[in-house]
Amino acid sequence: MGQLILRTLTEEQLSMIDDSVFRILREVGMRVDDEAAEKLLLQNGCLRSREGRLLFPPDVVYSAIENVPAEIRIYDRDGNPTVSNRGRSCLSIGLNCMNIFDRKIGCQRPGLLQDVRDAARVCDRLGGIDMAAALYTPTDITPEHQALAAVAAVTDETSKPVAFTAHDHKGAEAVWEHLASEAGGWTKFTLKPSGLDLTGPTSPLFIGTEAVRRLRYAASKNLPVVCYPGIIPGASSPVTLSGAVAQSSAEVLAGIVIHQLENPGAPVLSGSAVLPMDMRRGVITYGSPEYSLACSAAVDYFNMLGIPSWIGGGCSDSHRPDSQAAAEAMMSMNMAVLSGTSFIHNAGYLSSGRTGSLEMIVLADELLRMSTRLGNGLDCSCEAIGFDLIKSAAVDGDYMGSGHTIERMRTEMFFPDFFPRAEESDGRELWKLVVEKLESIL
Repeated sequence: MGQLILRTLTEEQLSMIDDSVFRILREVGMRVDDEAAEKLLLQNGCLRSREGRLLFPPDVVYSAIENVPAEIRIYDRDGNPTVSNRGRSCLSIGLNCMNIFDRKIGCQRPGLLQDVRDAARVCDRLGGIDMAAALYTPTDITPEHQALAAVAAVTDETSKPVAFTAHDHKGAEAVWEHLASEAGGWTKFTLKPSGLDLTGPTSPLFIGTEAVRRLRYAASKNLPVVCYPGIIPGASSPVTLSGAVAQSSAEVLAGIVIHQLENPGAPVLSGSAVLPMDMRRGVITYGSPEYSLACSAAVDYFNMLGIPSWIGGGCSDSHRPDSQAAAEAMMSMNMAVLSGTSFIHNAGYLSSGRTGSLEMIVLADELLRMSTRLGNGLDCSCEAIGFDLIKSAAVDGDYMGSGHTIERMRTEMFFPDFFPRAEESDGRELWKLVVEKLESIL
């Protein structure tokens, strides 16, 4: 089968985005709040503007892009290659929600360390979830210890690779140390890393000390990292999606330049966190079509540059797992898979990223399988088309009993776990089946 790719941007639009990205870097530049990084950039071809920003000439940026490795591999803690940007899109749950939707009380409450463990256990049991993460910020742990405690809880429950973030570079380095220890030491760990740090610039057009240190630390040890800002159109970028994607991409590339200057060829992912805001209510909209469009457009752009990408999918703005949550999660998951991105995250998000839901993780596993079948497209080989069967069935009309049908009937069709077909459903069946599977795991 051929991978079905949905292009959001035309060649002309890609060229216009690209021109804008390099013009932002060349003429506007970035504020870099780190003396060592400033020195490194100036020594390697960047210039200082009258306003004190650092300007990035095209040759400096292109040099960094050329050094980004074409393949990113992340391993489980047994050393098996689990996640790669070659092949199907890989799925991670979201990170660091403040609240959990507690199905037992029917409402939200603050997330605890035990909830982190439960989410990791769910990730471990679901075949479609490739990377685990701390879905919740454990509010029963002091802030300076939250990142390490959460990742340690995750690694207690699953051997799958772990996506993480931290309050500061000390927290991130403590997580890396923990993962290296779990792998049997730094020598083994750097060869087969089982973690992925999420950090990057701050919009608009600013790279702080914490992001710089985390990017350079990961690069120095050849550990994979995602470089991306969180950008809100109309608040920290132009309100237009094209303007937000252009500015965000410029910020990403500035971070990648710093990363690659530290260690050319170190593994790095681009990311898109263009977070449209409903200005009627001032809330971020993970479940909006604009969120999916911006993610897909960013994938188009970074694919053109040859940089692997990390975008969102399987998330919702609903405050509880319901029909709205299912519809929005399906839309973003389809768009993410069809974009051809390497990595998808944010599965399990409700309430615009403030709340995590175990039910949504279970559903996301099913949605990924469905979207992947859609993305796999059609097998048009001679064997699949079955000319000989068509010829023989023209005489006897027997398709159902043929070897061709029997051999392929279980692989040609997607068979859902949660979406009834033959039996009647009153609309509540979906969540009943999801909860049953969730409780069997827990």
